Amino acid sequence: MMNYRNLGKWGLKVSEVALGSWVTNLAGTDAQALAKQTVDAAFDCGVNFFDCADAYSGGEAERFLGRALGEHSRNEYVVSTKVFFPMGRGANDWGLSRKHIIEQLDRSLKNLKLDYVDLYFCHRFDPTTPVEETMQVLSDLVQQGKILYYGVSEWSPVQITKALSAIERLHLRPMSVIQPQYHMLDRYIEDEIMQICSENGIGITPFSPLAQGLLTGKYRKGCPIPDGSRATWQADKQINRLLTEENLDKVEQLLQIANELDVPLSVLALSWILRKKEISSVITGASKPEQLRSNVRASDVKLGADVVDKIDKILDYHPFVRRIG
Repeated sequence: MMNYRNLGKWGLKVSEVALGSWVTNLAGTDAQALAKQTVDAAFDCGVNFFDCADAYSGGEAERFLGRALGEHSRNEYVVSTKVFFPMGRGANDWGLSRKHIIEQLDRSLKNLKLDYVDLYFCHRFDPTTPVEETMQVLSDLVQQGKILYYGVSEWSPVQITKALSAIERLHLRPMSVIQPQYHMLDRYIEDEIMQICSENGIGITPFSPLAQGLLTGKYRKGCPIPDGSRATWQADKQINRLLTEENLDKVEQLLQIANELDVPLSVLALSWILRKKEISSVITGASKPEQLRSNVRASDVKLGADVVDKIDKILDYHPFVRRIG
């Protein structure tokens, strides 16, 4: 059974497991048919949160999602998209200026065939645009009803704090959500960002909760990289950089815990994230319906304190602390 959580302190309810479309393969009719089956399976499993971005597949991911969601009533789903990365060769075809955000949101709404998006994220921080300008236009778009809630993705604690300060100073509509990377092998948001979000009622919807697939168990120590896996084709090689001896050793130990609980490693990894009350939803990728159905099992798995302690010993995470005095 899918469970739902509020988006931070706000009233919007999102499924604990969401479906993202960053690496959805849309090349060819067969691939699109499989992606459509995955979206249908998500609805069947109680998923109501679907994440996208203008830059994914050059806009085709938004267009696909618009077609797939169009078969359902608007009240049945929550959809998010993002803005920042270049969408053309012009000087203003990227970033977080008022001009680019307004133009790009209009394009995203057209792609998605929607009058509004529920969540709108600033994909990265734009050092060439005053944060006041960016927060003002996002607040204006909430006022206009084109977006309902807004937030940021990969921003540092200082950048998030600057944005919150500008919002308070200018009396703008509040920031409601952030979408950082967070998984067992990358816990940086626990150092400061989680506390900032908790104090300001901001929901957290992390992406890459399975570490690019490393936490599915498909990559094993001493075994060749599986044919067709992300490590064989991903352009930026993010997964390849994670395939270290240390990480693979941790995967072997985590697999033992997953086996003891009789759940896939992916479910263990997702439920470990959902143990945190600051988390509103985890954005998962799924290239086929069976992966989606496996992932949503995490909403029903509650890890005991003893299991969390075992996992913490394996992960051996040490937050950065600079003692003064």
